[in-house]
Amino acid sequence: MSWDRPFAQPVPLPAGAPARTLRNAADYIRNLPQSERDRQEWRLAVQMLIDAAEDRGPMLFARMGIIRALEAGVESTSNPENQDLPAGRVEERP
Repeated sequence: MSWDRPFAQPVPLPAGAPARTLRNAADYIRNLPQSERDRQEWRLAVQMLIDAAEDRGPMLFARMGIIRALEAGVESTSNPENQDLPAGRVEERP
């Protein structure tokens, strides 16, 4: 298992330096509030990181998982009107 495997391209993070290795990404996730880490997107990103560290999955998937989780967080905070809707539902406007 190697948490020091580097990404082909660093993953830009909202705060601090970009994640250059699996360890950097894991540290970032570890420092998120528990409620954020429990979100489906972050759980999937964690699984992809573990798979890449154990050489069972590609680094690209680990990178994509983190980026997707970051983007999902931005979407949920940028549209507070839809936060009360069930997951996957978007309010339709006339």
